[in-house]
Amino acid sequence: MAKWTPKHEAPEPLEGPVVATITGGTILWFVLFVAQLPFYGWFDDHGHLWWLWTCLAGAGLGLIGIWYVRGRDAALKRAAAEAERSSSATTE
Repeated sequence: MAKWTPKHEAPEPLEGPVVATITGGTILWFVLFVAQLPFYGWFDDHGHLWWLWTCLAGAGLGLIGIWYVRGRDAALKRAAAEAERSSSATTE
């Protein structure tokens, strides 16, 4: 089997509303957790209690994700502002 080599460059990554996406996903995981709480006994009886804890883990990891992407977004904005300042200083 021949070694795979790319025939073209990879496209630039898409940038979108990352903070809003992660926040929306985190809220969704938490809502699913809360919606399943009244059925705790049923989940426990049928061996599906992991569904509940999966939703809670998703919400918890989402909080870490929100913290991470907010910091990343702020760093990208700082870098863009610094690049703008340095490019405007060299043109003067």
